[in-house]
Amino acid sequence: MIRSNEGIDIPTSLAEWCDPSRMALVVYDMQVGICRQVPGAADIVERTGIVLEAARSAGMRVAFTRHLSLPLKWMGATQLRTAMAWQRRDSPDTVEPWFLRDAEATQIVPELAPRTDEAVFDKLTMSAFDSTSLSFSLRDCGVRAVALAGIAMEIGIEPTVRQATDNGFVAVVIEDACGFGNREASDRSMATLRFLGEAVITDVAGFCGALGGR
Repeated sequence: MIRSNEGIDIPTSLAEWCDPSRMALVVYDMQVGICRQVPGAADIVERTGIVLEAARSAGMRVAFTRHLSLPLKWMGATQLRTAMAWQRRDSPDTVEPWFLRDAEATQIVPELAPRTDEAVFDKLTMSAFDSTSLSFSLRDCGVRAVALAGIAMEIGIEPTVRQATDNGFVAVVIEDACGFGNREASDRSMATLRFLGEAVITDVAGFCGALGGR
């Protein structure tokens, strides 16, 4: 830990950031319908499960995000364009809302089921900080950092990490617990995060070790 002349304490190690009073774990979009689409999702479920158990054992706050689709009547131009791209449709009239609120596809995979004392934030956007109360909830609890695991790096985790910084939080990326749909796009996302230097990059072993060493 280093302290500025103005009395601002800045953690300098992963273990210092992983203080449960300072950090929350965010499990990003580990939903049934998303994991079905991503090759290697079973490995990410397993690694995220290890991270989740370590965070729970340490008494760390845990949050889950879920990507939602609105009913067609509430899907505007942006939502329809995104759905057309994802579903490879040429007409908005052929779009199907994949992640309606109560659909099986929208639920968190059972291996990672949220506990009653864990938060679930539903979103329409890619960043977990946009149009959710995540930022308010973290600040309200005095949390300054978030660790991230889930799917998918190139779709939503990178913008979440970058917006974490814009909202005054430090993001810790647990790289081998972050899945992807496209390897090249995921590699570009990680290269960008490393270039910017704002996020802390670690792996499952490093994260669990930092918690275990407390």
